[in-house]
Amino acid sequence: MSTRNFTDLAQKESNRYVMVAVDESENSKRAVMFLGDFFGRAKDVFISILSIVPEPSEDYFATDAEQKQWVADHQVKMNKVLEGYKNILADAGFNDDHVDARLIIRQCESIGDAILEEQEKLQCHIVVVGRRGLSHNEEFIFGSTSNKILHHAKNCAVMVIE
Repeated sequence: MSTRNFTDLAQKESNRYVMVAVDESENSKRAVMFLGDFFGRAKDVFISILSIVPEPSEDYFATDAEQKQWVADHQVKMNKVLEGYKNILADAGFNDDHVDARLIIRQCESIGDAILEEQEKLQCHIVVVGRRGLSHNEEFIFGSTSNKILHHAKNCAVMVIE
């Protein structure tokens, strides 16, 4: 099923279209496991597993070949992670046609903003993120993705899994 068909079906058939934003962290894995436990046998839940990898600027790489290799390496790594998350949801009872995995590698100032852009584009009803566990000092300096999503999401519910 294509990504567009999945999104169309999820928007038409369900009032529980969930997007879970993940990386390779344990907190992301816990968020996916929570979704499996919470929604696993529900027939009207669709889940998009989203991973956004921020691509460093072109100045970061000495050559175009280095940049292409970096992208290829991250695609391979994250596709394995996403497949593992899909397996967790399958083991929890989700049909394969109710789970979609999306990997986006792009330049972005803020992962939180990029996640919110995807939520708006997909029109998901619930956004789920794992909390990274930054200290208050780190959060002040670097910002918090989950905090940004929690305070700036529109037209959806937000779940932050610790």
